[in-house]
Amino acid sequence: MSSEVTEVKSNSMTARRAADSEIEAAAADMSSPAGQQKTPKSPFASRFMSTPLASPMKKAIVSMQGYLEEVGHFTKLDPQDSWLPITESRNGNAYYSAFHTLSSGIGVQALLLPLSFTVLGWAWGIICLLVAFMWQLYTLWLLIQLHESQSGMRYSRYLRLSMAAFGEKLGKLLALFPIMYLSGGTCVTLIMIGGGTMKIFYQIVSGNNTSSLTILEWYLVFTGMAIVLAQLPNLNSIAGVSLIGAITAITYCTLIWIVSITIDRPAGVNYDYPVLPPQAKSDPAASVFSILNALGITVFAFRGHNLVLEIQGTMPSSTKSPSCLPMWKGVKFAYLIIAMCLFPLAIGGYWAYGNLIPSNGGMLNALNEYHGHDTSKFVLGFTSLLVVVNCLTSFQIYAMPVFDNLEFRYTSCMNKPCPRWLRAGFRILFGCFACFIAVALPFLPSLAGLIGGVAVPITLAYPCFMWVLIKKPPKHIAIFNWVLGSLGIVLSILIVTGAIWNIVTIGIEVHFFKPE
Repeated sequence: MSSEVTEVKSNSMTARRAADSEIEAAAADMSSPAGQQKTPKSPFASRFMSTPLASPMKKAIVSMQGYLEEVGHFTKLDPQDSWLPITESRNGNAYYSAFHTLSSGIGVQALLLPLSFTVLGWAWGIICLLVAFMWQLYTLWLLIQLHESQSGMRYSRYLRLSMAAFGEKLGKLLALFPIMYLSGGTCVTLIMIGGGTMKIFYQIVSGNNTSSLTILEWYLVFTGMAIVLAQLPNLNSIAGVSLIGAITAITYCTLIWIVSITIDRPAGVNYDYPVLPPQAKSDPAASVFSILNALGITVFAFRGHNLVLEIQGTMPSSTKSPSCLPMWKGVKFAYLIIAMCLFPLAIGGYWAYGNLIPSNGGMLNALNEYHGHDTSKFVLGFTSLLVVVNCLTSFQIYAMPVFDNLEFRYTSCMNKPCPRWLRAGFRILFGCFACFIAVALPFLPSLAGLIGGVAVPITLAYPCFMWVLIKKPPKHIAIFNWVLGSLGIVLSILIVTGAIWNIVTIGIEVHFFKPE
């Protein structure tokens, strides 16, 4: 019996000494600068830490350790992140998440949705729209969960998560071009749409008088306004801008479909199923590719996955309140609003115009073409103004990853924050470059199906693969994600093939430096 008591005492003393040594090691780690070797502990310090006098110090160290874990300071953050515009401020919340998600997730591309119904018809059009919505919402949830790894690392950029999942070289190869296209290419398209709509707004306000400015000059006006607004320092600072963008997008989408269904439909509206190009009537392959093009329009209506991790990176995170909670809360609200805009817009637009929906501009052009004479100028002008404001605000959030990447290159080389004058210079340079591309390649929207098909995996495929590679889920979940991701890759290949077929058979009008 005495031997058992002695053994228990010796075991308890051993455990206590082990705990003391762990606390001492933690204290040494907290006090020593990162990257430096620890100074060997003196025998006096070791003996002192084992005495009752050191108990208050031990308790203070343990309390401080618990506090740091609670506020999230033990999350592995790159010090360089505090210099970059995406992660410079980490005081975001669920409201900011909803504003940014709405601003990046809904826009003028939604006005093309009724075009897909002209090929798919009522039933398949609604089914494909619903499947695409649920699919991209699921991959969005995967990205939000992948933002923070189990080791505490935060992936505040899509490219870094891709490199962590697929490897540095393969991750860059797979994700760099689609991400840069979705950021830079979207900004170029917004300059084209925003500048063109500004011209339309001027003509409506001035009584259909021809504008004295050319389309090139309208592009310059829009770009100048976008550059001025782009001087806001970081992603959190444009939360108000994103709120304005979300309000304008919701307003003009709702206004367009309500006006379209309340006014008499134009003569000749029909819903013949399906409507195919003339060459598709005798060529089965043409019919298939037309359907693929319609699927591409449906998929492209949902965008913003390349910005999800960046938006979440602006939020604080701790063990008790991880960033995925407010992020998902904001995203759920945002996508409820997005669904309330996109589904009525697609269904109501197809009901109002049927197969008469213009292939260029979608619902906005249909409203001006078929109801310009029986709709007040205030409604038409207000709608055009909302589109212009939305393009200006969307430019900010889509340009932010480009600004972040430019400053990342500078801070990596110089190992110091980017000066304010240089930050402004980067943003002016990018705005001018985007405007130059819009003027030099006015046919770029004709290639949207081709290049956009390359970007489909960013939304529908890569998140599924990254979830399996990083999270190592159970077998049945892994199989589901592999299948879903593979379907996304197949869909991307089919859309690219269909876009190439359309370019070869139908052709595009290539004209450089001649915007119309």
